[in-house]
Amino acid sequence: MSFTPPGPKEFREVAAVLGVALDEATANLLSRHAQGFSASMQWLDSAPDELPPLKYPIRSWRRPTPEENPLGAWYVRTEIRGAESGALHGRQVAIKDNILVAGVPMMNGAAFLDGLVPDVDATVVTRLLDAGAIIAGKSVCEFLCVSGGSCTASTGVVRNPHHPEYSAGGSSSGSAALVASGSVDLALGCDQAGSIRIPSSWCGAVGMKPTHGLVPYTGILGMEGMLDYVGPITANVADNALLLQVIAGPDQLDYRQRNVQVRPYAEALHARIAGLRIGILREGFGHPLSEADVDECVRAAAERLAALGATVRDVSVPMHTDGVAVWAGVISDALWQTMWMNGTPLNTDGVFSPAFGRAMEAWDRQLGRFPPNALMLLLLGKYLERYRGRYTAKAKNLVRRLRRAYDQALEQVDLLLMPTTILKPVRNPAGATAADTEFLMTAAFDTIMNTCQFDITGHPAISLPCGLRASLPVGMMLVGRHFDEPMIYRVAHALEQSGDWRQW
Repeated sequence: MSFTPPGPKEFREVAAVLGVALDEATANLLSRHAQGFSASMQWLDSAPDELPPLKYPIRSWRRPTPEENPLGAWYVRTEIRGAESGALHGRQVAIKDNILVAGVPMMNGAAFLDGLVPDVDATVVTRLLDAGAIIAGKSVCEFLCVSGGSCTASTGVVRNPHHPEYSAGGSSSGSAALVASGSVDLALGCDQAGSIRIPSSWCGAVGMKPTHGLVPYTGILGMEGMLDYVGPITANVADNALLLQVIAGPDQLDYRQRNVQVRPYAEALHARIAGLRIGILREGFGHPLSEADVDECVRAAAERLAALGATVRDVSVPMHTDGVAVWAGVISDALWQTMWMNGTPLNTDGVFSPAFGRAMEAWDRQLGRFPPNALMLLLLGKYLERYRGRYTAKAKNLVRRLRRAYDQALEQVDLLLMPTTILKPVRNPAGATAADTEFLMTAAFDTIMNTCQFDITGHPAISLPCGLRASLPVGMMLVGRHFDEPMIYRVAHALEQSGDWRQW
């Protein structure tokens, strides 16, 4: 929709909405002096966009057949090839469907976006292709990425590869399910409340949410700059470190990247962990909704680390529990404001897809099709407008206190350890679509009690499988100091090599 200059009538109408009565003379004055701004908007309509060139333009796509999509985890299939050599040469990678891949349809889990074809590649996509990877397709994600479960995507339920009747977790549901089922070698997920780590926990995969800003978010649909992360989901720790090595580092486009420290992650894998200090975070266990066998499984994994020579002891960060409220204060306003701007976050620079902006223009006329968890967050954000950002401002101030609390604990220990999710995977609603509203709300938000805090503090955190209970995977989370992913990989690899987690 091209720009239409406002006249005196439009100024009076807009002013009336804000409770201001303009007389005719004032409305004429404002309209006349706005002409320069109006001319600027009209110039912007006609100016060509400044978009990065497409480095690997040969690409095609197709819809998956039912036979190749038993888990409902693929959105579209591709076979996009890049460099003829590299660290990931020949490795098949699934891309979460909120990450732009030029020329390939995407829908971010929402039917009203179906048919959107982006015009740019995300930086991480280009880096994968530079490393010789094959983009095997777009993996299903939850509706606008607003769920820790796996039954809100407009394409239907994503099923857990260990038990198809159970949830794969979300919102990077398809990525984790495809990796855990062996359908691809590697995948990318994104995380604003736990969306890499939750599905990795429930599917039995390894999922890393890196330090904030370590991996550029350029060309990825986000919610709020301080919450936006992209990271690797893999079948093992070595592949995770390798994939992070490929995608990490500044791209000179993403404002989130400040003082980025890229390290040789794979070199840390084989270092001994004897003498390292692991802190079992007391507040990460025993939530009112925690399942006792999940807590027990994670503590048993901590004992395995002790047997490998690490010093393991309990530590306490009392504010960890309150950190959920701090996260809620950030996301509640942010998601609404980002949506109101058709998905373009304020106060950022970077690369923005014109095709995505056009596809988002009618989102607010589709609210009747939103799942209840996404609808609740958006309506809450609209309601919070009456408080003029009070709670977001308070929450962002308290982020510093929360970050400091974890940093102080990490002065005493090298890593924090806790369950990734306080629950085992839950059973999906019967049928192909999600009809149980109460279930949707529970699956969306009960999963984030240990994960969302580290999205606002920026600490790196990995989920890795540490056992089966009731034949369902349990994930353990390790949290480290900023840019100390090598320490996390060192301990995670040692645990992984200590035996088959499926037998623990």
